[in-house]
Amino acid sequence: MSKRYYQPESELELASLTRFEKVTTQVAASSSEGARAVALEIAQTIEACVKEKGRCVMGLGAGRCAIDVYDQLVKLYFADKISFANVIVFNLSELGLGVISGDEQRSMYARLHHNLFSKVDIDPNNIHTFSNEATHENVHQLCRAYEAEIAQFGGLDVVVCELTKSGSLALNEPGSALNSSCRLMLLGNKSRAHLAEVFQSDTAPQTAVTLGISNLMSARSVIAVAWGEVSAAPVLNTVEGRMNEQTPASFLQMHTNAKVVVDLEAASQLTRISFPWKVTSCEWTPYLIRRAIVWLCGKTGKPILKLTNKDYNDNGLSELVALYGSAYTVNIKIFNDVQHTITGWPGGKPNADDSSRPERATPYPKRVLVFSPHPDDAVVSMGGTLRRLVEQNHDVHVVFQTNGDISVDDEDVLRALMVNEKIARHYGYAQDDIRDRMSGIMDSIKNKKPGEPDIDSVRYIKGEIFSAEGIMACRYMGVADDHVHEASMPFYTSEPFGHGKISAADVAMMRSLIENVRPHQIFVDDDMGDPQGIHSPATNAVLMAIEELKNEDFMQQCRIWLYRGQWGQWDIDRVEMAVPVSPEEFQYKTEGILKFQSQLHAAQFQDNNDGRLSWQVALDRNRTLAEHYQKLGLASYEAIEAFVQYKPRD
Repeated sequence: MSKRYYQPESELELASLTRFEKVTTQVAASSSEGARAVALEIAQTIEACVKEKGRCVMGLGAGRCAIDVYDQLVKLYFADKISFANVIVFNLSELGLGVISGDEQRSMYARLHHNLFSKVDIDPNNIHTFSNEATHENVHQLCRAYEAEIAQFGGLDVVVCELTKSGSLALNEPGSALNSSCRLMLLGNKSRAHLAEVFQSDTAPQTAVTLGISNLMSARSVIAVAWGEVSAAPVLNTVEGRMNEQTPASFLQMHTNAKVVVDLEAASQLTRISFPWKVTSCEWTPYLIRRAIVWLCGKTGKPILKLTNKDYNDNGLSELVALYGSAYTVNIKIFNDVQHTITGWPGGKPNADDSSRPERATPYPKRVLVFSPHPDDAVVSMGGTLRRLVEQNHDVHVVFQTNGDISVDDEDVLRALMVNEKIARHYGYAQDDIRDRMSGIMDSIKNKKPGEPDIDSVRYIKGEIFSAEGIMACRYMGVADDHVHEASMPFYTSEPFGHGKISAADVAMMRSLIENVRPHQIFVDDDMGDPQGIHSPATNAVLMAIEELKNEDFMQQCRIWLYRGQWGQWDIDRVEMAVPVSPEEFQYKTEGILKFQSQLHAAQFQDNNDGRLSWQVALDRNRTLAEHYQKLGLASYEAIEAFVQYKPRD
């Protein structure tokens, strides 16, 4: 992506690029760059307010993106570039009443204290949060008192919060009105899933107390931050969409001094990033040309080869016709480009011309290493490709990066223990000490409180259930048992709910696997929308290991492919290898997925309005992608699995 689309050099170019944007939006190349920019702006605001009236009154949220900003503020503090001595802070939101009155470690205030207050020179008396005496009976009264307390200090000078995946600000859920005030809020599934991830828990409160939209809008300035591709849709709805209660952050369009700060991934659906030809003259790279033509096909309802000069001219793409001389020339180029992504030989076709194929003909057969964050991801997301690689005689290895124990229900453990006990009794090897241990495990499950982590023995059993299902599914796909590697990455096993941070040990483990197999192909999961937050660290550890090994001779001959499926899909214009799946193969893949019996139940926080499970959505994505290819004028397939090539940095 050319920098001129997101950080133009002139105000005139910026005005042109942002013509569809209704909120001032700052796009940074990375989340760290964005967080630092916000921190520097906050430092300037504090200095100006203190100089003007002797204090700065801030409203702070405790979302993950906002925490990145506070990390940068701490760095500025230790560099003597900011002081909080004259800063007054109000916590924007807090979890349900029971959390306010009890669990101090799982609270928004605790996150603010740990990441900011405890590290800077703020006066504890200047930190304000919601009353720990809140009950259903008095919460309304206490909310009015909290608003009055803010008013006593002259209102909020600046609000810093996260723009969440659901389009919320603070914990104002979709449906929140512009005039909503401080109140008790019922949380939706997306917010609860996000909070469970943030607090490393398998449960989340159903309610929260939050300042309302009207409270945030009354602040002199508001800065909302969002990072990552999972934030792209709510950022688009907030910045360019119609103002409505389903995206509470969209009310920022009415604020005279509001700003949204995002990284490139979160900005990926904004017009200037996704469809730059609508707002400026473009630098026509092959990727951008393909994206423009795919968009034009959708706009006109025509396949590629039926697009005309008039279609290009009427839809702002006359530059392409001028560049290539005619619509026909562009059409042929892009049709061939898209067609060449399709291959029934994901490992390369031996003894064939591979000049226009996504994979090389040689060496054949190839050693293939497939990384699966959970035991089911590879089968669910690329099961058809996995099966085809095996059938085409490649040496396929699958790595379960984690055992996925937190995805297994308690009832699956109870069922496994019940079967084990009956078998032991039937064959006469049941022993009192083993029976007592099993009974203790069952009791721990039955007596577990909401949000409480499993004991080690329960985690072990859950992990073994999921891993065994994974082995059976891989065996069904044709992968040999000794080619299935159970990695048990340290970042996952070190934390009760698998949300530890990756370390050198994780990278070293992935590096060792790559060095042992010495693959010609590596497949890596890129599903960063995983609500459990496991995919991102699992994938990053692999990519870091690849970076360390990229100069090795065997890695010079290795291609890395990124796949998606459970939580997202590659856009057609980004696809570099499309593997068609026949009806029979698709049925085979479905039956492989059904080997994961522990994953066939309803998810705890189900986001799909129609009640489909993630693996069902993944199968539908495969079918939908095939339909998109057909609409572009290409062959009709039952389903398609898509991949994008990853190239290590030079």
